[in-house]
Order: sequence, then structure tokens, then C-alpha cells
Amino acid sequence: MEIKSINAFLSYYERTRQVTSKVIQVLPHDKLDWSYMPGKFTIGDMVRHIAAIERWVFAEIAIGNKPKYKGCGKELADGYENIVEYFNNTHAQTIQIFSSLTDEDLGKNIKTLDGKDVPLGNFLRALIVHEIHHRGALCIYLNLLGIETPPVIGLNEKQVIQVSSQN
Repeated sequence: MEIKSINAFLSYYERTRQVTSKVIQVLPHDKLDWSYMPGKFTIGDMVRHIAAIERWVFAEIAIGNKPKYKGCGKELADGYENIVEYFNNTHAQTIQIFSSLTDEDLGKNIKTLDGKDVPLGNFLRALIVHEIHHRGALCIYLNLLGIETPPVIGLNEKQVIQVSSQN
């Protein structure tokens, strides 16, 4: 996917974020500090990480600043409501920043965290990949806890099989 239009990117990214938000809605409030093993992101860390990377890495680099990511610990937000508020507020800030970009900006080179020069549009595509990666991890965490995850594309597997068998 080549990103050439900021409005098309923002529309696609908002749809991506809506699915992530559906997953966050089913997170167990009493398991935000749970991880499948010591030293790995907790459920709360993962939500804070998605938010913090979006705002403090991708948005900052997109406007020519150095990244300002300082981690994803509880000091950013603790408790379900606070984590969701942090997630939503950083997203709103990021969308405001991205909305200031032009289509021409998408073709300009930026320096990635590892020092590579890439077009901004490619860098923003990596933001979507990053979010989907961590959303998938959240779904695995939820499965390990026995919590059903919302369907990503509108139907769950059983529904896809049922629709497929009717054709």
C-alpha cells in the first residue's frame, strides 16, 4: 500500500483504530497488570505502548522532531478508565498533527529511528503495521485468559464458515 493522500491515510487509520478500540473495550479491568510471563508487556503496557509510540514517535518524526518516547509504564496512566483516556487523548493529538500534513509531505524523506531515509508515507504505513501487531498480541493475551475477542473484519470464523457453506 502506497500512501499518497493524507486524507485517505487518515480515513484508513481511523478504521484501523476503531478495530483496536473494540479489542480494548473487552479488556478485563482486573487483568491490566497481567502478562503471560515476567518481563513482558502487561495488557496495560501494551495499550499505553500503542498510544505512546503513535504520539511520541510517529507524530513527532512526521513533523520533523526527534522522538520523545519514554516507555509505556503505569506513570502514563493507571487503571482502565485512565488508560483508555490516555489512549484516546494521544490519538486525538496525533490526528491533529497528521491533519496538518499535505499530500506532498508524504513523499518527503524522513529519518527513521534506525537512521534510514524513507518517504513519510512509508513511515506512516509502519504505524498501522505497528498497531495491528500489538492489537494481535492483545488478542492472544485475551485468548490466554479465556476472553472472546471481537471480530476484526465483521465476522468471526464460525460466521465465515456458515456464510461460506450457504454459497
